[in-house]
Amino acid sequence: MYISGMVNSKALLSNDGEYISFSFNGRTIRFKGPYSLVRIARVKEWDNGYLVVDAVYSHSQDKLVEDYIDMVPILENLYIDPKLFLKPIKSVEVENVRATA
Repeated sequence: MYISGMVNSKALLSNDGEYISFSFNGRTIRFKGPYSLVRIARVKEWDNGYLVVDAVYSHSQDKLVEDYIDMVPILENLYIDPKLFLKPIKSVEVENVRATA
């Protein structure tokens, strides 16, 4: 993989209903999350592919629920080398959250 110039070290996480998007360096990986996901409110922790997030679900819209996303098996299932893809990522932020539920 050839990368030129400055590499962005921030990835973006968003959702459109139950579909979650993880974007980094011009690539977006979209995968299905829980059917009751309304929105991802914030990323609490990032650890080399493992995310701890606060999310809102349709069954508990009045409170944030801590949830977890492991990007490593998702990347492996797409035949993307997790070590190579995740290495430059230093932080993950929530962006463009749209609730469709």
